[in-house]
Amino acid sequence: MENRTNQNFSRRDLLKMSSCGFGYLALAGLATGQAAAETKAFLNPLAVKAPHHTPRAKRVIFMFMAGGPSQHETFDYNPELETAAGKEASGGGRRGGVLLPSAYKFTRGGESGLPISEAFPNLQQHADSLCLLNGMHTDSAAHPQAQIMLHTGSFTFVRPSIGAWVLYGLGTENENLPGFVTINPGGLGGTQNYGSAFLPASYQGTMVQTADGTIPNVQNKVLDMDAQRRQLDFVQNLNRDYLRRAQVDNEVEGVIQAYELAFRMQSSVPDLMDIEKEPASVKEMYGLNDPATRIFGTQCLLARRLAESGVRFIEIANDGWDHHNNLKARMAANCRQIDKPMAALMTDLKRRGLFDDTLLVWGGEFGRTPIGQNGDGRQHNSRGYTMWLAGAGVKGGIRFGASDASTGAAVSDKVHLHDLHATILHQLGLNHERLTYRYAGRDFRLTDVFGRVVKEILA
Repeated sequence: MENRTNQNFSRRDLLKMSSCGFGYLALAGLATGQAAAETKAFLNPLAVKAPHHTPRAKRVIFMFMAGGPSQHETFDYNPELETAAGKEASGGGRRGGVLLPSAYKFTRGGESGLPISEAFPNLQQHADSLCLLNGMHTDSAAHPQAQIMLHTGSFTFVRPSIGAWVLYGLGTENENLPGFVTINPGGLGGTQNYGSAFLPASYQGTMVQTADGTIPNVQNKVLDMDAQRRQLDFVQNLNRDYLRRAQVDNEVEGVIQAYELAFRMQSSVPDLMDIEKEPASVKEMYGLNDPATRIFGTQCLLARRLAESGVRFIEIANDGWDHHNNLKARMAANCRQIDKPMAALMTDLKRRGLFDDTLLVWGGEFGRTPIGQNGDGRQHNSRGYTMWLAGAGVKGGIRFGASDASTGAAVSDKVHLHDLHATILHQLGLNHERLTYRYAGRDFRLTDVFGRVVKEILA
């Protein structure tokens, strides 16, 4: 009898061999539909798919501000907080505290008169394009959990990231590029923030690091293209032979797709990432000549180039927004890093005809309390904070929602994170209740069993 004690067994193998195989028959019956769908998707899981309804957005650029930016110094103008400054808060935190006024003045921009912090003089030029969601709220005030929830809709289980859901629902328009790219991923969520979890691995995000100011070279420096193709064909034949025997293996399918995509990327990515070809005026507009704005400016410029090339979901990031002290100075540094590049990105998208079908999303995992901390800082606040949207059929020049000046909680036109996710998917032509994936005997979705499309902010 063959000795198999040292071989690894999957749950599928165990069911085949135990109880005369009846357990596997039951599993096969339950999984027949899923297996057929996965086998069909394997032919080209990244092919363009029809949306559920007519989309307003073709792509998303998510600007993630890791650490929880204070809405009081950025986009939530609250005169009541100025009036109440120095008073004891009523229920504004577990330990109470004194209300802290904004470190910055707010000025009104554009024809809409939208109030924006003076820390964003460049972004104010696009005031009429911004939709400020001042009534955001989420489920956790702890950084790791809140960041994972922002990206996946849950922090209690490992779930696919929003970018993976978008790619699963729509596919990609450029077969030589990843459909989901995350540049300099920030925060504490790690790979979960751009992972595919139980979705096929083909839908996970591709990470690009530019934090050192350089652009990575994806080309193989050892083998030429012909030699790589021969080597890859050999490896892929082994992978496909295994897959024919295993019938369904998402990990192997993902490896096969990743190898092929990596090979194709060598011919398209170097040119795409070569920002040195951009005119000097464009580099100046994005702030690439200034050390303070170079890193985020490079991300914004790459985001525009990726958007032009058909990438569905692009995430860029800026760290350091956890301001428990030294609020004014640290906030000034963060705002300077992103203000000019963000304004440049919006200007560039508009003049290239991409703004109307690109959904821009800005924000962090939560916000900050109106209560001061350590004299000139703020505590975490998940009960009320601000994010903003722009482009792709979103009403511009408006504020939607408000938070209480004393408690910091969202009190009107509240938008839960599930609602935001549902709205993002809606603008892409995806019904968040229909975008499901069967796993472990139930249908999962980004918004779980929650969420509503915030139609009040849509044009």
